[in-house]
Amino acid sequence: MQLRYSFRLYPSRGQQAALGRAFGCARVVYNDAVRARRTAYEHKLPFPKIGALSRILITEAKKTPERAWLGEVSSVVLQQSLRDAESAYSNFFASLKGERKGPRLGEPSFKSRKDTRQAIRFTANARWKLTGAGHLLLPKIGEVKVRWSRTLPTVPSSVTVIKDSAERYFASFVIDTDPETDQTRFEAADPDHQIGIDLGLKHFAILSDGTKIENPRFLRRAEKKLKKAQRELSRKQKGSRNRAKARLKLARAHAAVADARREFHH
Repeated sequence: MQLRYSFRLYPSRGQQAALGRAFGCARVVYNDAVRARRTAYEHKLPFPKIGALSRILITEAKKTPERAWLGEVSSVVLQQSLRDAESAYSNFFASLKGERKGPRLGEPSFKSRKDTRQAIRFTANARWKLTGAGHLLLPKIGEVKVRWSRTLPTVPSSVTVIKDSAERYFASFVIDTDPETDQTRFEAADPDHQIGIDLGLKHFAILSDGTKIENPRFLRRAEKKLKKAQRELSRKQKGSRNRAKARLKLARAHAAVADARREFHH
């Protein structure tokens, strides 16, 4: 079984610029892979394998003036971006055949540089590590400060660096655990005692013994602030710096509500 642990990152300005380059390079390689698939389909040719795409879109592309900047980031990031494109098409075809549960998926689309959420993934091949000072050492980025809220039970198998719409950075670690031996699982204090829980709107939950848990209504309490930030955003000219600032202000307001709800649920 795999578990995911997320922690807040605080990269310096130089590290933010390096992460921005990594996000951009991963996006370009992903879009090139999608474009290669679509071109093959339009010309009724077999879909290129991931090995051929890796050679053409990464290895050979680095030698050209148009894609020489791909060499500024870790090659593992680019390889994982190709794997993401391969996985997206696999899920798409499985959805068409009815082999995948859930709603039908659409064809993978191009990623935009205007997307407010960016992510890159480092596997063990990237030789990233956790330093003795508690920092996260990433190839071609450096030691990034991490705010640890808990201790990792085992050595992570990979780490995903995420930049959300509020321009916050997070490190998401994947941990392989054994449910039979994992000591972090919850154990019932009294397995013979039972209680019913009814979730509602007026109250967050009502227990069968009569206990009522109030609903904090985080969104309702923040509506005035959110409406003001939304009005300010709607009045800004598209493409202007002031609109970018207003969008960031609104995103951070929404993130504060989401964080409060998530913490309450936990």
